[in-house]
Amino acid sequence: MRISEFRNTTAEDRFRAAYQHALTQLWPGPRTALDVPTAFGATRVYRTGPAEGRPIVLLPGSGGNALMWHRYVDALAAHHPVIAVDTLGEPGASVQTAPVRDGRDGAAWLDELLTALDAPAAHLVGCSYGGWLALHHQLHHPGRADDTLTLLDPAGLADVGRRFYTWLIAGGLAALAPRALRPRLARRVGNSAILETELMTLVRVGMGFRRALPPATTLTDDELRRLTTPALFLLGARSALHDSAEAAARLHRLAPTARVELVPDAGHALPTDNPDLAIARILTMAAGQAG
Repeated sequence: MRISEFRNTTAEDRFRAAYQHALTQLWPGPRTALDVPTAFGATRVYRTGPAEGRPIVLLPGSGGNALMWHRYVDALAAHHPVIAVDTLGEPGASVQTAPVRDGRDGAAWLDELLTALDAPAAHLVGCSYGGWLALHHQLHHPGRADDTLTLLDPAGLADVGRRFYTWLIAGGLAALAPRALRPRLARRVGNSAILETELMTLVRVGMGFRRALPPATTLTDDELRRLTTPALFLLGARSALHDSAEAAARLHRLAPTARVELVPDAGHALPTDNPDLAIARILTMAAGQAG
């Protein structure tokens, strides 16, 4: 099994420089960087907010890192400790040293991280692939006290089809267009994330990173039935990842503790399509007001 790594030192140096620039531009406020050792490698996290209270742990989507949450950090940290994670095996400041073979390994990595951070009652927020990791953590480590979830258009609710890969390619091409054209192209392809100039720069220099994480396989009916923690699924009504109405119906049928909200006029780029709604829902869930 391979591990995720840069193709060469030149690619790594270019990315590190762009990452540091984006960090200072997007997150100028107070933060503490920690490199947390796990059996799979050292994981970079950034902590901010009050010292006490239920921590909110932010897990990015595939190909992303902690910086994707830059619009969220201040609003969440006004009420809770916030821990933004560079997922191991994604392009960021974490360094993978052992393979992550499947969802069970991903869950083991996340459990080690939460234990090392002394976050026994965390509110986990996962976007796309990060949501898939959070779900597997609940499946394989269900005994953690008082964990709750907010999942932003998570992977793993249905098989990924051609529509999603077409959306990815269209967004990638649109991100290469001149900045003045991107708002119109973002509307056309349904991907507001391409308007994040600093993050798109990171994506481009991150092309020298070889990602070797397991695919986000579809959770089985039995696995969804085993989810017992309070969980809010925010699904983009126009998501290219899955048919959101069908995914919602499946969750209602199988997951007893799941709350599902279809977000109108949002797609798979839900965190940038409607950040205000997402922030409000995260804070409600983190406060234990699942309703």
